[in-house]
Amino acid sequence: MTQTQGSLVRQITDYAHRADPYPIYAELRKTPVAHDEEGPYIVSTYWEIHGLLHDPRLSSDARNLDPQAASELPEEDDPGLPPSFLKLDPPEHDRLRRLATAPFGPPHTPRRLHEMRGELSRIVGELIDGFEGRDRIDLVDHFSYPFPVTVICRLLGVPREDEPRFHAWADTLATSLDPDPDADAAERWRITRQARTELATYLSELIEERRRAPGDDMLSILVGGEGPEGRMSRMELLSTAALLLVAGHETTVNLITNGMLTLLRNPDVLTRLRKDPHLVVPLVEELLRFDPPVQMLPQRTPLSEIDIAGVTIPRGASVWLLLASGNRDPQRFPDPDRFDPQRRDNQHLGFGSGIHSCFGAPLARLEAQIALTELARRLDGPRLLEDPPTYRRNAVLRGPRHLPLAFEELRPNRSANRSTNQSANRSTDRSTNRSTNRSANQSTNRSANGSPNGSPNGSR
Repeated sequence: MTQTQGSLVRQITDYAHRADPYPIYAELRKTPVAHDEEGPYIVSTYWEIHGLLHDPRLSSDARNLDPQAASELPEEDDPGLPPSFLKLDPPEHDRLRRLATAPFGPPHTPRRLHEMRGELSRIVGELIDGFEGRDRIDLVDHFSYPFPVTVICRLLGVPREDEPRFHAWADTLATSLDPDPDADAAERWRITRQARTELATYLSELIEERRRAPGDDMLSILVGGEGPEGRMSRMELLSTAALLLVAGHETTVNLITNGMLTLLRNPDVLTRLRKDPHLVVPLVEELLRFDPPVQMLPQRTPLSEIDIAGVTIPRGASVWLLLASGNRDPQRFPDPDRFDPQRRDNQHLGFGSGIHSCFGAPLARLEAQIALTELARRLDGPRLLEDPPTYRRNAVLRGPRHLPLAFEELRPNRSANRSTNQSANRSTDRSTNRSTNRSANQSTNRSANGSPNGSPNGSR
């Protein structure tokens, strides 16, 4: 299908469709590979997207785009840093990804995520405790936004007193991802560049500290990590750490916020989750299919001609993969517009697929599972105050900018109670042990000396 120049892109990115882009996607799926006359090739059906994500001929490196397609890309990256491995092809992609994923699990750190569960639960509990005295909140500002950036700070080993600075940088960089036609472009770029420079300077200093005195945090592992091809360079470390902050933060914010919005629109499922917390595992997978935080991958290009669904995509052309559309493809998922946490064979595209699948997916899943379980349990009688809510302008990282909620009552923080009880139990145990030890020692002395005062033969 060939449209007039730019018409497909305008439809997909039009803010008027941000609250519900799925009817547009359904229309696009009638032609699996659509093409603007001089715009990108847009792929919208599940099997075609899945096939391309696993096709080594499809590049993620913008340097392989033809000059015209490359000129249309927005300025997103810091020109002072190398591209992150998300935007590279093998073998460089594979080398950097292997080093970056080492802190997330086997074989290097097989228990890291499991050991983080307690810390994640504490952060979630403390954030929800902050709702005390309120009956209305903005879920994004009061919970979804601060939660993942706090987690990333703890992962990287950022000192607690510096976490507010990270929150400010994350806020600025997140804002820069959203198009704003009314803003002063030059001033916006200046503020973004300043935040990137400050973040890079801070991370550079932190990296040097970890070289001198490594800890058990992720940054220390990245600094000291070595694979068959060697270590990350200082610039690669900076690029990877910045990627963690921006990509890892934004996707989780949207996953949690989209998830809570979906649950409030499906109160029967919310009730089931409150009664059966184990439901959260398949529920999060269905959320990733039904309303994923990353809607599309707009930066792909063939290294050679690719024939797909009766269309030949030439070398160097821009290719957009509409992940969210593929997730609603009725040829792959029965009744795809229904939210069903019990859905079987749910091999969604929410975290992509192939060599570029989201390397932080295990952490994002765990964050969403803990967050949604606790929100469902602790908020009594939650309801939306605005539906649809106000959405961010970004068509790629799609999610509400604000999600105003009201609730009737805040239920107790079990993790805090457990922590208090454990502390009290430890204190009691220590007191009991001291008392027992004193009694045992006194008994032993009396028995050994034959005298209640411990002196031989009772003499003083």
